[in-house]
Amino acid sequence: MKRFLLVLVAPVVVYAGDFSPKVEVDDPSLETLLAPDAAVEKLAEGFHWSEGPVWFQKSLVFSDVPENIIYQWKEGAKQATVFIKPSGMLTPREGFREQGSNGLAVDAEGRLLVCEHGERRVARVEKGGQQTSLVDKFEGKRFNSPNDLVRRKNGDLYFTDPPYGLQGLDKSPLKELDFNGVFRLTPEGKVTAVIKDLTFPNGLGFSPDEKTFYVTVSDPQAPRIMAYDVQADGSMAKPRVFFDAKPLVAPDRKGLPDGMKVDAQGNLWSTGPGGVLILTPGGKHLGTILTGQPTGNCAWGDDGSSIYITANMCLFRVKTKTKGAGW
Repeated sequence: MKRFLLVLVAPVVVYAGDFSPKVEVDDPSLETLLAPDAAVEKLAEGFHWSEGPVWFQKSLVFSDVPENIIYQWKEGAKQATVFIKPSGMLTPREGFREQGSNGLAVDAEGRLLVCEHGERRVARVEKGGQQTSLVDKFEGKRFNSPNDLVRRKNGDLYFTDPPYGLQGLDKSPLKELDFNGVFRLTPEGKVTAVIKDLTFPNGLGFSPDEKTFYVTVSDPQAPRIMAYDVQADGSMAKPRVFFDAKPLVAPDRKGLPDGMKVDAQGNLWSTGPGGVLILTPGGKHLGTILTGQPTGNCAWGDDGSSIYITANMCLFRVKTKTKGAGW
């Protein structure tokens, strides 16, 4: 398939190397998801490593992982403001390469859920602002550094636990688990390991019918997205490579598969080499929102048809012709 570039309008054009965001189209059917005149807006900048966005209380909140801050951006604002600080390490301690919060989600009661690298747990932010631990151990051992999470309709939380928060990663003396897992936490507080054989599990998501579970793997040697069949008991079966991102890795395509979101038609919007990869439910690569920098995650917002993108020091937004699953 012939590849061509559709250059989009950006209100701000100050990027490293004078790079302007653009959409790279690999298949013409991408136009059913993104209008030809869609704009890639840069909404805010100046962060260290922006991550984990989620639509919360009519605003976009997201993490700056190294800075231990959750920021909030509202429509019309020229910059994001500090929403929670500290966000992932409440008490300073040694041994961490990334101390702050990472992935964020919202529970059925509208409360913010946080993956906290520094505290090595999944927590909930109560209405008074205090952070309540939901889970911090598996079989008596501390997690590595919970990274991203997704909530099922039945209230189950699934989260990844790579070692990215720890100095030395897998060689960290603080590491207690001998694997980097994907876990399930039930509303009753039961935690189980549903996947234990991935090197660097990172972002995750469910198909709209919740029959398929996706996990990105940020392994430089084998960057990919895995798919699994969801079983009746919440476990996973039939692991398979959904998308191999290694052929896309290039000096001008920064980043690896990281965070992802799924739209109402089951298409995956996954960060990866170059920006945000747009993939059909069958794994066909339709195109990429090129950001020009490593891209951590994305989230649906506004009325569900805007995709917000956290890319290194910037926050972007693109209006789409679809909506996020569940909107």
